[in-house]
Amino acid sequence: MQRNIHNKNCSPLYFSLICEEIMRDNIGNFELMILLALIRLDDNAYGVPISKEIEKRSGREVSVASVYATLERLEAKGFVSSELGEPTAERGGRAKRYFRITAKGVREVRDTRRALVKLWDGLPRIERSRV
Repeated sequence: MQRNIHNKNCSPLYFSLICEEIMRDNIGNFELMILLALIRLDDNAYGVPISKEIEKRSGREVSVASVYATLERLEAKGFVSSELGEPTAERGGRAKRYFRITAKGVREVRDTRRALVKLWDGLPRIERSRV
């Protein structure tokens, strides 16, 4: 079965399961956390603050490398955009890449929340003995 790929990084010649995952529109738990962190951080959203925001809110340790890998997937899906800031002396002249959630990303966050609330609604109380 031939798939229609609209991403320049996923040409048919190099098609793989990774490309299929990138093109899938639904988001996973960690992707949702990153999108929510982007909304909270607004203009200050780059790797380290995103990682720290997720750690602070979730209590989970998050590597900056996993944040950037996920941001690349989200950008390929059109859920985030990025731009380079000004080079800084503290980073040896390297510029930070700032990320921002797109309108498509906001819609995905809202749709995901709506779906989770519907799934959660009406569940019997989750008791400790079931966990």
